[in-house]
Amino acid sequence: MSDHLFFASAPKHLGSLLAEELTRLGMAEATETRGGARFSGRIEDGYRACLWSRIANRILLPLAQVSLGGPDEIRDSALKIPWEEHLAPERTFAIQFDGQLEGVTHPHFAILQVKDAIADRFNRLYGRRPSVDPESPDLRIHLYGNCDTLAFSLDLSGESLHQRGYREAGFAAPLKENLAAALLLRAGWPEIAAEGGSLIDPMCGSGTLVIEGALIAADIAPGLLRKRFGFHGWIQHDELAWQRLLAEARLRRTAGLKRLGALRGYDIDPNAIRASLHHLKRAGLAGLAHFECRELADCRPGREEDEGLVIVNPPYGERLGANEDLGQLYARLGMLLRERFLGWRAAVLTANPELGKRLGLRATRIHSLYNGPIECRLLSFQVEPRYFISHLPRPLPPAERSPGATMLANRLKKNLRALRQWREREGIDCLRLYDADLPEYALAIDLYEGDRRFVHVQEYAAPPSIDPKQARRRLREALGLIPEVLEVPCEQVFLKVRRPQKGRAQYERLAQTRRFHEVAEYGHRFLVNFEDYLDTGLFLNHREVRRLIGALAAGKRFLNLFAYTGTATVYAAKGGAVSTTTVDLSRTYLNWAARNLELNGIQGPNHRLIQADCLRWIESMFGRCRFDLIFLDPPSFSTSKRMQGTLDIQRDHVAIIQSTMRLLEPGGRLIFSNNLRRFRLDLEGLAPFEVSDISAQTLPRDFARNPRLHHCWVIQHPGPPPHWMDRGDDEVRHA
Repeated sequence: MSDHLFFASAPKHLGSLLAEELTRLGMAEATETRGGARFSGRIEDGYRACLWSRIANRILLPLAQVSLGGPDEIRDSALKIPWEEHLAPERTFAIQFDGQLEGVTHPHFAILQVKDAIADRFNRLYGRRPSVDPESPDLRIHLYGNCDTLAFSLDLSGESLHQRGYREAGFAAPLKENLAAALLLRAGWPEIAAEGGSLIDPMCGSGTLVIEGALIAADIAPGLLRKRFGFHGWIQHDELAWQRLLAEARLRRTAGLKRLGALRGYDIDPNAIRASLHHLKRAGLAGLAHFECRELADCRPGREEDEGLVIVNPPYGERLGANEDLGQLYARLGMLLRERFLGWRAAVLTANPELGKRLGLRATRIHSLYNGPIECRLLSFQVEPRYFISHLPRPLPPAERSPGATMLANRLKKNLRALRQWREREGIDCLRLYDADLPEYALAIDLYEGDRRFVHVQEYAAPPSIDPKQARRRLREALGLIPEVLEVPCEQVFLKVRRPQKGRAQYERLAQTRRFHEVAEYGHRFLVNFEDYLDTGLFLNHREVRRLIGALAAGKRFLNLFAYTGTATVYAAKGGAVSTTTVDLSRTYLNWAARNLELNGIQGPNHRLIQADCLRWIESMFGRCRFDLIFLDPPSFSTSKRMQGTLDIQRDHVAIIQSTMRLLEPGGRLIFSNNLRRFRLDLEGLAPFEVSDISAQTLPRDFARNPRLHHCWVIQHPGPPPHWMDRGDDEVRHA
């Protein structure tokens, strides 16, 4: 059969990539055009495009193009097309209309006119006509209107070509398969795969990028899984030509699978990993790619010597909810790339190019495209030091600062002067230097001076009434002046966003640098980490509570619940406790606590570290042991896959305290603390006990500007008040 002119439709901005692909497939005169690309060839070339194109949505075989004098000419124009050469009376068809026609306000009008024309032509020729089947027709007819021009085509693809056949209906996915393939092609994956490189998607969702990467690397035709294409119901269909193409594709698949490299997909959601494994199996690739449930901070190359491509489509806000959350996510992703994937290439799809700046990498290429209706950018990177950029803005000269930034700089200097002598006298390396002193700059700034000087900055989430752009501008001003005012290198300033934590967010690592620094507090030594978690490992607002525990611990059996990194246990042990028991759900924090104990020379069987859900552990200890001094500092809200149910401290504190009091010896003391700003202790629910509010006595000097951050009570069984409560406030503070 003579050559035909074909049209391949593509997602927006991918016409040039599609034309390049068609040229590689051997299509003659493949050229980008509006909405896709055109190429010429035999019918077999149209089949080849359906089978092998990773980018196209549809392959159309144009039949006619007419200029209309008005909508009433649609039917007459359709009557002139020899539909009997393409469709038999006993077969079915469906019509799709795209574009716009002058005088046509609804596409159904044009579709109805063409349907009637086809029916009339077949009735005249055969006395019967084919039926319409909109769901599963034998032949699909495509109409495209542009002003007064109407194009008639046969849709050789049938269902959209992005539907490869491995993803089942019902699985939501952020990327269509052909868009995922386009991202991989733009990112240079074919060349990387040919050189034996690896592919990793650290937020793989339902696995589309990894599976498409496998199809590309193994030279597998993306349409090989499909059972049917549009041309199968076409009466001119050349089945022999189609079978030759299938045989060739199967041979190439067999050869390609033998050279498939390492492909890995990670996601924090176990349901996503289950979907990925299911889709991998349906793609005929079971066991040939690795999917695993991991947090972002745990992602790493399969082997230390591996290199290749990291490609990721981070959430656009639906899963995290706010631009500030996304900013932190991008910062964590950038840190991961710089620390774990040096020498790799990376590609990040983003709907907000400003977020890309938080990666700390300079993009080497940027491509525009659309993910459905959302305009996006594909940022491509070479993960090499010459492309690294600081996450902090350059400091502005004093003359260029806004009045607010100048006030912030002056306040930091003033606070530093006011606290310096006190800090040096008390032997404290870490202090809260600033806590939203100026409402416009809603930050908490902590200074750490151990082996080196570090600054830990926490941005409080702005209320909805604050303009986000204004808040971001002020944050940039603050981050620009902090290194200069506090004389700290930019790389030793760390930013976190502070907001109420829900679900598993409070457990999630931000990174996994494992970089620890030693600091001192009242003669005790602790390890802090500024990068891996939201908090550093040392709650500064508990400093005086820890000191009080140390003063009360001599000769006591001490229990530390929700112990975090065990800092209170260190104080108790150094204060002379005969035994300590430290309980926390997190193995990571218990290991950290063990290092803190060892750092202070605390060892031996009398100091136990127990990994357990604290609430269940308390219940399991009823009648088995008692303690003289207990520190209970639960999180405000908590849940975990290892935890039974959820913990809401405002809702649950009475029940938790009542259970814990069953482990307390008569005459013993339970110190209960939390930092929920709006917390209200239910004194009526705790009526059987003696409750003393010591929040004011245990409020550290550097937190006096914001006392809502600290709540603390001593709770005892009924009896005479302990003698230490008769001391003055100053004595309690310095006990």
